[in-house]
Amino acid sequence: MTSVQSIPPSPEPYVHPINQPIVAEFRANHGVVGGPFSGGDLLLLTTVGARSGRPVTSPLAYFRDRNRLLVVGSAGGSPRHPAWYHNLRAHPAARVEIADRTLTVHAHITAGAERDALFAMIIARAPGYADYQSRVERPIPVVALVPAEAGDPR
Repeated sequence: MTSVQSIPPSPEPYVHPINQPIVAEFRANHGVVGGPFSGGDLLLLTTVGARSGRPVTSPLAYFRDRNRLLVVGSAGGSPRHPAWYHNLRAHPAARVEIADRTLTVHAHITAGAERDALFAMIIARAPGYADYQSRVERPIPVVALVPAEAGDPR
């Protein structure tokens, strides 16, 4: 009789040490966190690493636009795009946690007039992003996360 080898579970997503307390608080409190995120809309985005292939979880502010969740690649005004953005470019399928709900999403990197209109809408809701944009030469990306059951993100 041959033994059946079990498939090992996928690795636990990597969470940057600076984000670990935020992720723990988010999960312990059904999506509610305090500190600088208090009162804001926060989600946990789990992507597949562009180079590592390993899952990575990042807490991000988000904005709703119809059936889409919009996230902004500001990286706090850094001159470089955040790692999660590169991950989504390489692997657009991702997972989002909002409160106690988990969704499979497809990332659509917006560009041109679509990106500009969405960024203007986001600045109207959260003016701090305009400050981030003023500090960097790169256009800060806006990524639309569309639940898999919603269909084509565009």
